[in-house]
Amino acid sequence: MTQTVEYQKHYYAGSREELIAKVKEQVSEKRFKHILGVEQAALELARANDYELEKASVVALVHDYAKERSEAEFKAMIAQAGLEKDLLNWNNFIWHGVVGAEIIKKELQITDEEILNAVRRHTVGAKEMTTLDQIVYVADYIEPGRDFPGVDQARQIAAKSLRAAVEFETKHTLLYLMNNNKTIYPAAILTYNAYVAS
Repeated sequence: MTQTVEYQKHYYAGSREELIAKVKEQVSEKRFKHILGVEQAALELARANDYELEKASVVALVHDYAKERSEAEFKAMIAQAGLEKDLLNWNNFIWHGVVGAEIIKKELQITDEEILNAVRRHTVGAKEMTTLDQIVYVADYIEPGRDFPGVDQARQIAAKSLRAAVEFETKHTLLYLMNNNKTIYPAAILTYNAYVAS
């Protein structure tokens, strides 16, 4: 069942439908379907955790807004926004969150810091995460279109405890990266230390 929410607080200047139209212009059909799935999961998690639906909807809809931008555009925004130079050593997986938040601020005029931080943290988390951070981090992992070993278990855990879902996701993501000899972004290790090892 698709859940929708009416926008009244003006985190985004227009309606939910107008925001959806803006996002759709920026991404492929497959990515757009994923984004709508993340919104659905985020609204379910927000309801279960007594969190504001409008904010959860806005973050879910914009979390991958910049996902399909070019490397050159991300690098230009890193310089323009005065972000850490170390970001130049990473790639789209990190950029579309951390740098994507700056693109969202510029193009969609979304300035709420909690929303922008949730976008920044949705791929690797952070050692301290707000409820909104956790909602979009988990929703991105368990949205209905996801299909990978362990996703059903992740959904069951998320239905009971948001924090436990963060722990499960963080642990399994790091195991995947290690098993495939992938580079691990330092913030992901901090998330692991705070949510799994603590």
